[in-house]
Amino acid sequence: MANCRLSATIIFHIDDRLCFLRLNGEGSLPVSQFQGYVDAIDTHSGIIRGWAINLRNPLQPVRLHVVMDGQEVMQALCDLPREDVRSTLHTPSEKLGFQFTLPPAALDEQPHEISLRFADRSALPFPDRQDPNKTHDVISFIHSSQIEYRSCVDGLHEGLLRGWVVARQRPSEPWRGNVIISVKADGLSLGTFRANHYRGDVVEALQCEPNCGFEVPIPQQFHDGIPHNFSVTSIPDNIPLAGSPLITALVDDQLAAKLVQIENTIASLHTQLTALRRETHNLIPKRPLNLQHYDRWARRYYTHLSEQTALQRQAHPLKDTPLISVLCPTWRPDEGDFRAAVDSVLAQTYQQWELIIVDDGSACPRTTKLIQDYCKNDKRIRSVVLPKNQGIAGATNAAIKAARGAYIAFFDHDDLLVDVALERMVRAALTTGAKLLYCDEDKIDAAGHFLEPNLKPDYDYRYLLGCNYICHLTVMEAELVRKIGPLEGQYNGAQDHDFLLRAVELIPREAIHHVPDILYHWRKTPNSTASNIGNKSYAVKAGTDCVAAHLHRRKIKATVSSIDRLSLYAIQWPFRKQPSISIIIPFRDQLEMTRNCVDSLLTSQKYRKFEIILVDNFSVEKATLSWLESIQRHKQVSVLRVEEPFNYARLNNLAARQSKSDQLLFLNNDVIITQPDFLTHMVHETLASPTVGAVGARLLYPNGTIQHAGVAVGPDVIGVHVHRLQPNTDFGYIGRIRLPHEVTAVTGAALMVPRTLFEELDGFDETYLAVAYNDVDLCLKIRASGHTIIYCAMAEAVHHESYSRGSDDRPEHEARFFHEKQVMLERWKENLLFKNDPAYPHYFRQDLRTFFDLRNPEDL
Repeated sequence: MANCRLSATIIFHIDDRLCFLRLNGEGSLPVSQFQGYVDAIDTHSGIIRGWAINLRNPLQPVRLHVVMDGQEVMQALCDLPREDVRSTLHTPSEKLGFQFTLPPAALDEQPHEISLRFADRSALPFPDRQDPNKTHDVISFIHSSQIEYRSCVDGLHEGLLRGWVVARQRPSEPWRGNVIISVKADGLSLGTFRANHYRGDVVEALQCEPNCGFEVPIPQQFHDGIPHNFSVTSIPDNIPLAGSPLITALVDDQLAAKLVQIENTIASLHTQLTALRRETHNLIPKRPLNLQHYDRWARRYYTHLSEQTALQRQAHPLKDTPLISVLCPTWRPDEGDFRAAVDSVLAQTYQQWELIIVDDGSACPRTTKLIQDYCKNDKRIRSVVLPKNQGIAGATNAAIKAARGAYIAFFDHDDLLVDVALERMVRAALTTGAKLLYCDEDKIDAAGHFLEPNLKPDYDYRYLLGCNYICHLTVMEAELVRKIGPLEGQYNGAQDHDFLLRAVELIPREAIHHVPDILYHWRKTPNSTASNIGNKSYAVKAGTDCVAAHLHRRKIKATVSSIDRLSLYAIQWPFRKQPSISIIIPFRDQLEMTRNCVDSLLTSQKYRKFEIILVDNFSVEKATLSWLESIQRHKQVSVLRVEEPFNYARLNNLAARQSKSDQLLFLNNDVIITQPDFLTHMVHETLASPTVGAVGARLLYPNGTIQHAGVAVGPDVIGVHVHRLQPNTDFGYIGRIRLPHEVTAVTGAALMVPRTLFEELDGFDETYLAVAYNDVDLCLKIRASGHTIIYCAMAEAVHHESYSRGSDDRPEHEARFFHEKQVMLERWKENLLFKNDPAYPHYFRQDLRTFFDLRNPEDL
């Protein structure tokens, strides 16, 4: 056994750390003269701690050679006291410990191979993280980028939450200020702030950047003398600052505290009342009458209309009673329908009328006899007999020549006038001085049921290009009718549309007046256009031709086409002018949504003369900041960073001031645009008329239903999205989903406005309408300035509504939302645009079922 060499490993613990000592075969001397152990490796700071000993010379501190990726990068001397190791190994010296920081090159978040070598090139073992019985000569080291903080929440002073915070990425770096923090009170966010106030005391103690303090104003609602929990955390890693949370009470004086408590109680009661009102409203089983119950509603309405007219007649009798000529072309009419039509004229409460019946070559003894009987019984009825059929245009022209009245009313031989129709139309003409007037209408079927009301907006030229929404009953000054010239037979089926388009070429907008009364019943029979446009398919072509001819007279060579072979017309504008556009997109983080919004614009649009201004409202996430750094290298993208509390109006205003473009397109970051012609359609609508002040788009929910097709305004709801949740394939009420038309407001989620006009009107109200209603307020200012707001039906995008900032219905937003609503009510309460939305029929309730639920007739 004398020549046998054995080796052994002694395993022992020092302060709960597993240590190894390898002996040679004789059990006396180690295989290597150097032994030791790595106690800890801090991947954040890069600090490595442990101990080592030279067993042959234990009084001499060991020198370690630090090797990284095969190259020696530094040396470390093991001369720190380690009494725990000395007492365990019974060595003469306690200077066995080491602690050093890896060089900056190792702290780059990339993997590096690290080994610690003794003078004889043997390795100091690293513990295995998975198995304590194993060690490694070389480890893979990856720096952890966790930020280190030092901080203190000092407390509250004069209504300000004060404190300081500094941070550093690596121990070798100095402490820096300008840290972003989040402040909450009782769990509700007070906002994001940057700690950039000067703090000389902190500089003196830490030798750090001086701008590291914060002073956050505490909202008045918390100055109530009641303890509140204030928490401050770093952003984006949400690490609480030292001294957070702070639980304390604020009070300016006893009276102020009492008033704040009362205000908070009122706010709480308001929230409870709002919730209770919604709950009660949902429990009420009786719904208002809607279009499905129109006949029942109409009968109440006509009774109310008669009573209202009688009271008006008594209180304000007409001082002037001009003659009105009612023109009625006819050709072999159904006797019952014709009698009902003429009888409805005879029943008029206004007596100064003449009825001119044109027999358009009927060659029907029965028809001739019927007309002659009426003429004999009432001298106000006169007839004109044409030897040959000339069509409705020719017959109407003959009636115009025979008319003697100061006003002319156009009337079909099988329709009905409400008994007060002429009285209300004449009164409106005399009151307003209008030269062209029209009213609302509905249909009547063979059983006498009222249905399908056409409740119209005030005069809307853009809507008139898309369809003849004016239709019946139309009353014009006779002088204007003759100035326009004869109806054109080539547009039979759309001759009235052509006539109206020629009329609006001659008279100003203010000479056209909508009488918001339902005064005309359009007969609905199996063979009438009211039942099926297919019965008059030729009318569709006549309609496209007359709209194209009108635009040609305006020197616009646009292409006009029918939508789904109906008398609804789409216009492809020929404009080649390309005004520059600044697309302004406010956002905060939400990287995936924001990036999708920007990428969709950059990759999809044929219209290229645009820039994107990203308004970064204090984004803090690393991925977002990295994306912003790269995206602004794109020549069409710039970034404006605004480190302020969220104020939608101000964010957009700041970006608009930076723009030099012709047009501003305010766009939410949750709107995704993939339609290649989106910008083209929007721009063309702005160019279609010099009076256009803003254009909004058709926005869809991700499920394909309507999110926005214009906004109706009024004191009850202030702003409600019309046609909301209807399928995108629907036409909407009288074609409004599919046709561009005027609206009183559009959503700021996709709003185009000329930059000069935006500046003239001082932009969005960032003082009193920071979040809600600022888009409606701007649109009302645009309308009040004499400009129009256009809903562009062709421009389509997907809107993930309220993804950006959430709903205003949340409890923490309710107080702000309430105050902004009060601002709108007070600011616009006397404005007729606000009290009676001219683009939305006042017969409909303004609720989530727009163009569906009907108002109580007695409330009109």
